[in-house]
Amino acid sequence: MDLTVFSGTANRPLGESLARALGRPLGRCNLERFPDGEQHVELLEDVRGRTVCLIQPTVPPVGENLLELLLMADACWRGGAARLMAVLPYFGYARQDRRTGSGEALGGKLVADLLERGHFERLVAVNLHTASLEGCFAMPLEHLNAGTLLAEAVRPYAGPGAVVVSPDLGAVKLAERYARQLGLPLAIVHKSRTSGSEVNVRGLVGEVRGLRPIIVDDLISTAGTIAATAEAVREAGCADDITVVATHTLLVGPAVERLAQVPIRRLISTDSVVPRQGLPFHHEVVGLAPLLADAICRVTSNGA
Repeated sequence: MDLTVFSGTANRPLGESLARALGRPLGRCNLERFPDGEQHVELLEDVRGRTVCLIQPTVPPVGENLLELLLMADACWRGGAARLMAVLPYFGYARQDRRTGSGEALGGKLVADLLERGHFERLVAVNLHTASLEGCFAMPLEHLNAGTLLAEAVRPYAGPGAVVVSPDLGAVKLAERYARQLGLPLAIVHKSRTSGSEVNVRGLVGEVRGLRPIIVDDLISTAGTIAATAEAVREAGCADDITVVATHTLLVGPAVERLAQVPIRRLISTDSVVPRQGLPFHHEVVGLAPLLADAICRVTSNGA
């Protein structure tokens, strides 16, 4: 398999883990900034005639990491790469898959168009915030699900006396899959969003009294939803042993402070985002490299 893997700077540890899982060295490239802030990319590997895989989650700062990915793709294309594959373990702008008003930009579609203009032939993503975003891409999309890996990671805490909790109506299907895999009951919190980072809980459906909640979501950004959910189940009389499970943990803004104020015992997430250090609770990280490597091997072995 004539495959070369390059990693951007957004999550270099995951890039190195992916290269090891694929059994090849990580491609060498020079990624630097000029004094005026411009990004400069120079490949230090010959990619002519090769399939190139570029791994770069578009985490904050989203615009800079996205531009770095596009510059790397341009360098590979101009270097004669046969085909380009983008691996975005976390896909920024996934929440902008639709417009709620005539004056809004459709960010998800715009980023999809930029990736296509970047000469990528295929995209690999993990747990997009909404499946409808797939319709924004004209290129083939490998949409991977880390839910099974995360459910197995949480299984030691999911014995008798536990309950899966959906933090809002949008996460119900995700929570149902966890509940089925773990053989647990399900509770659902009904929330209303007052701003981009503030939410209000309106009600709770299901029984949590005396039970250990396992709150599941795909993304934790400012943690407003998770903190409000933890507070709601505590007020409903849950056991003082709350587990939070999420695929992507950005933990931006007041996220860590909010989570520190509620009785969360542990957080389980993937390494789609570089894990934060010094959290005031236990953080268990599930590696995505094997899942990504398997998808890449299947695609490349089929000559796609």
